[in-house]
Amino acid sequence: MNWTLEVVPVPVTDMDRAKAFYADGVGFRVDLDSEVAPGVRIIQLTPPGSRCSIVLLQGMPPAPGTRQTAPGALHGLQLCVTDIEAARAELTGRGVDASPVRHLGATGWADGKGQTWNSFLTFEDPDGNGWVVQEAPSELAER
Repeated sequence: MNWTLEVVPVPVTDMDRAKAFYADGVGFRVDLDSEVAPGVRIIQLTPPGSRCSIVLLQGMPPAPGTRQTAPGALHGLQLCVTDIEAARAELTGRGVDASPVRHLGATGWADGKGQTWNSFLTFEDPDGNGWVVQEAPSELAER
């Protein structure tokens, strides 16, 4: 049996602002924006080339055995790209405040690209949810 990660809830305060940020700023595709029950709105967005989506929820009660996360409390979600510099240019060109490209060096974080798997940038959504973008070898994208 396969266990696939398909949807990650991202807690936000303003659904329309978050939708605009992820669609227009980050370039995610809007798959769904619907009021599925009275007072319950779901917006699902998917990064280009990904099977895993994010979902923005309003009015949805937590599933049994879970709890809601406060807006801005989600950190460490990671996207992978094959060209980190092009990804940064795309993000900043769309108005996203993305960090410079950095790599992990002998004494901590250093500016610029590193070796394979060692080039990163970060950004936050308007609520402060934090994202990491990592450059992955291009041959992995072809799988």
